[in-house]
Amino acid sequence: MAMQLGRGLGGAKRSAYPDNSEMNVTPFVDVMLVLLIIFMVAAPLATVNIKVDLPPPTDAPAEVKKETNIFISLQESGRLYIGDGVTEEEVSLETLEAKMDEISKGNKETRVFLRADQEVLYNDVIRMMNLVQRRGYAKVGIVVEEVVD
Repeated sequence: MAMQLGRGLGGAKRSAYPDNSEMNVTPFVDVMLVLLIIFMVAAPLATVNIKVDLPPPTDAPAEVKKETNIFISLQESGRLYIGDGVTEEEVSLETLEAKMDEISKGNKETRVFLRADQEVLYNDVIRMMNLVQRRGYAKVGIVVEEVVD
């Protein structure tokens, strides 16, 4: 009595399902949804509500701190102007640093804004910016014209 146990080596049967090399993402999605629900429930609990009775607002006007800024303007012709936003005067390169200290009253935290004609060379603007920074003014900005369509 001979019996056939299967085909191939050792009588192993072939699986009824084909090989599948794709990753099953269903458990991953389930875990992410559970985490989302946990964070949605835990987030409102993490905020701290402390009741504080604040005093009523006063009728005194708020103190307005007027900030002094320095504006340096370069023209295509090479003329140099310095001002505080209200008044401007023409200065030379040699007197620029002294005038900056006069306007800022020695405060090196004063903002310095550079304005330059469109035709002024980029190199000249950078040279002026370096001069201002060497003087100790770290807050230097460039003013550009806003384009409105």
